[in-house]
Amino acid sequence: MTAKDKQLAHKIYLILAALFIASLVTSNLIFQKFFYWYPFDVTIFDTKLFEVSVGLLPYPITFLITDILSEIYGKRKANDVVIAGIFASFFSLLIIYISKEAPATSWSPVNDGIFVNVFGAAPLAVLASMMAYLFAQFIDIRVYHFWKQFTKGKHLWLRNNFSTFSSQIIDTLTVLLLLCSFDIIDWSNFLGLLISGVIFKMMIAFLDTPILYLVVYTFRYRFKLKINEEINDAVLLGVNNEVDKIGLE
Repeated sequence: MTAKDKQLAHKIYLILAALFIASLVTSNLIFQKFFYWYPFDVTIFDTKLFEVSVGLLPYPITFLITDILSEIYGKRKANDVVIAGIFASFFSLLIIYISKEAPATSWSPVNDGIFVNVFGAAPLAVLASMMAYLFAQFIDIRVYHFWKQFTKGKHLWLRNNFSTFSSQIIDTLTVLLLLCSFDIIDWSNFLGLLISGVIFKMMIAFLDTPILYLVVYTFRYRFKLKINEEINDAVLLGVNNEVDKIGLE
């Protein structure tokens, strides 16, 4: 791989990491708004289905990105981004907590009441989300690599969907249990939100499979990667040395 290819691979990795962290933090900040995403009025067990949080809109992107990172950059680099996302989320929690304590001015467009109403539950939500997210993401990466090794890099659709299904079910169940336990969401909504969230995430997993195929094919074509070949740490860590050499020439 040439020096320019290494630099490009490193930049793409940073961009994917940034998109991952932005999607994760955003989903935690906007989760309190719910919408109805299905055109039919469906109920089961006296619970209305297909009402989900807008926080689910950016959240599946994080699982698509970790699958891309796992496929192209390997398990270790995917785990690094997950850990970075955890730190970013807890940092956003700290900023929200400090902002709540700062009194609004009389002319502030957003007064203390509105701010607390929108972001008041965010610290508990982030805590609940992070606990669920921690389990789900690491399970997603482990399951993904299990199937990648088992199929010797073939059947991309299999590891993408199996890893996402298992991790998303665990994530949805865990976060709803915690949110209901913290009295952020009423227990009467638990079943409907659980079923709706799982169905929604499974649909997204199916829909993002062609995107994953396109991205992986593009990477393999651009960087001349063989099936099951990854851009490892040695390549990424060697970027700075290559840049220095180019600068000296």
